Amino acid sequence: MTNSALPGTDKLDAGVLKIAGVVILGAVMAILDTTVVNVALQALALEFQTSFDTIQWVATGYMLALATVIPVTGWASDRFGTKRLYMLAIVLFLAGSVLAGMAWDITSLIVFRVVQGLGGGMLMPAGMTIMTKAAGPQRVGRVMSVLGVPMLLGPIGGPILGGWLVDEVSWRWIFYINVPIGAIALLLAWRLLPKDDPQPAERFDFAGMLMLSPGLAALIYGVSNIPSAGGVGETKVWLPTIAGIALIVGFVLRAARVENPLVDLKLFRNKNFSVSVLATAFFAVAFFGAMLLFPTYFLLVRGETALDAGLLLAPQGLGAMLTMPIAGALADRIGVRKVALPGLVLIVAGMVMFTQIGADTPYWQILTALFVIGLGMGGTMMPIMSAALQTLTQRTVARASTAMNIIQQAFGAIGGAVMSIILAALLAGKFGVPTQLGQVTATAAIADPRTHDMAAAAAADAFASTFLWALILIAVCVVPAMFLPGARKQVSSGPAGDSGRQGEDEGTTPVMLGH
Repeated sequence: MTNSALPGTDKLDAGVLKIAGVVILGAVMAILDTTVVNVALQALALEFQTSFDTIQWVATGYMLALATVIPVTGWASDRFGTKRLYMLAIVLFLAGSVLAGMAWDITSLIVFRVVQGLGGGMLMPAGMTIMTKAAGPQRVGRVMSVLGVPMLLGPIGGPILGGWLVDEVSWRWIFYINVPIGAIALLLAWRLLPKDDPQPAERFDFAGMLMLSPGLAALIYGVSNIPSAGGVGETKVWLPTIAGIALIVGFVLRAARVENPLVDLKLFRNKNFSVSVLATAFFAVAFFGAMLLFPTYFLLVRGETALDAGLLLAPQGLGAMLTMPIAGALADRIGVRKVALPGLVLIVAGMVMFTQIGADTPYWQILTALFVIGLGMGGTMMPIMSAALQTLTQRTVARASTAMNIIQQAFGAIGGAVMSIILAALLAGKFGVPTQLGQVTATAAIADPRTHDMAAAAAADAFASTFLWALILIAVCVVPAMFLPGARKQVSSGPAGDSGRQGEDEGTTPVMLGH
């Protein structure tokens, strides 16, 4: 392992900081792109004359691609080297960005977002591996704090930047903006990152990936067609849904008997891991689904510009910025459960306000609720993920980290699809039109002064009902969170303890890429 500092020191020297700068540049590019798109969804729905349950695939397809490529990253890092992989990820991300900016219809945009997601999904894990090798295990805490900067700034800066580009330039520039950033990152990666030292890698479970990823995509696609089909009897609903379930079941059966499965099912024998997975799944469905709804409410119901919608979302990012650093330290000292449960209570408290939201709810109430939700998010997400890794051995912690990231991204994608389906169906019902016309009809009715008040009230009611479903799922998340570990057990001293701790540090590569 490369370590450019003197033994026993934890200061990040100039060499490590240069590498950190390259990694942060890539992380900023990927994380900003997951957040700038949210405020553009309304403009994209109008541009392509499509419904919210279809346009959300611009975000959902990206997240599914992230979930697909995360497990490949660890294997490819060993097989080809992290520098080459990191540069390949930037090239793939840039290619997807340029193509997405050139998209001519909704199908092409979704396909190119998937290409972009394949590159974006490799950027953070590969970057984290590069940083860990450069800094050494004794300085991973400092490395995580450095990499935490784009994670904290992304939810604040992304919607504002995206809103400005949509309003003042063009929606296409939310993708083209990545080109200069990526070109600089690529050049610096080539010049500054340490030379690769590829190692023999375990056999990768390509068959498992070809079952799980298409299975999830087919299942979500089938379910998302229910509103437009008018029920489950249509071929475009039941055929992909059954095919998706069959592929997922086949993956589970196969994973139980192969040597190196994509997701190691033996991990679920560990109580902490199983509870954390359950809490993460419910949290991702509810929270990432709701994240798509917030900017759409401002744009559709309140008639705000995309830039103003981005600015109005800032309190949520500010709340997370305050609690995320504190939550990590507290979770180590007093236990994950005592941190995550109050965080969930804060999210529930904020979401209660959104279940009562109307067309004229005072902005101070909305912004306060968003700030409270942000406080809860910062105190919940990282502690729940870390709880899955605390009691595992050095050999299993890397596999557990991979599994947790797949689950977070996959269920986040499911959440986006589910909330969009509910909203699209409710809007269509309120305005008495087919599902695919609900959002367009609502926008036109709200823009017409003669029907504005009634249409805005009806649309707000649809949002309130959708937020109620998100609230229920977050509340359900409290149940598994009650079984998260309490006070953290001390790692035993000596070689075994040191080895276990080092494995935890090196294996933990959380990828916090929300929509």
